[in-house]
Amino acid sequence: MKQPFSKETDFRSGYVLVVDKPLGWTSTDVVRRIKFMLRRDGFKNLKVGHAGTLDPLATGVLIVCLGKATKQVEALQAEEKEYVADLRLGATTASFDLEHPIDATYPWEHVTREAVEQALASLCGERLQMPPLYSAKKIDGQRAYEYARDGEEVKLRAALIHIYEMELLSCELPDLRIRVRCSKGTYIRSLAREIGEAVGSGAHLTALRRTRSGGFRAEDGYTMDEITAILK
Repeated sequence: MKQPFSKETDFRSGYVLVVDKPLGWTSTDVVRRIKFMLRRDGFKNLKVGHAGTLDPLATGVLIVCLGKATKQVEALQAEEKEYVADLRLGATTASFDLEHPIDATYPWEHVTREAVEQALASLCGERLQMPPLYSAKKIDGQRAYEYARDGEEVKLRAALIHIYEMELLSCELPDLRIRVRCSKGTYIRSLAREIGEAVGSGAHLTALRRTRSGGFRAEDGYTMDEITAILK
């Protein structure tokens, strides 16, 4: 259920806004737009921050904390997440998604639904995962993607993650749709690549939607158009 708000809401006292992030927007874009609208409405110097980055090519739940609620950001970031992801077997990209062009192709015709389900099961549990080179992961104070775009070599460190559950929602080879329930810090782009490697065909992410973050669900979220209409 959406939590109602208006221009008269006391945002300084603390408010958690669930945004259904649109495709193509960065998480920072969303925060900046909301800050701009609220500043225009008289909320100058209002603290605004998000609790968990979503890639520009992903949609869905982005938790935005306002005022005193920004103190909850760290706790909200730590909550488990749930995603619906679309993957395509048979090709890889440098970013593990559609941000970059295909850099290699592989046969996928040998892959079966059973093989995919076995791969999903094998990747569940607590384990280490290597983040994508093109990611917001900080290395010596700089984002990994900044090194990558400058052509600099960078050594990424694997992070401890937990995949609690994966479900194969559809299998129209070479395309897959999966539901993933996971811990903070899990890169679904990396998971797509891992699934491709597990079935011996390579893979990349073609679409991603965060359907839940902690107790907040996508159906609880406001679109940016709805937020703009309320705060205009």
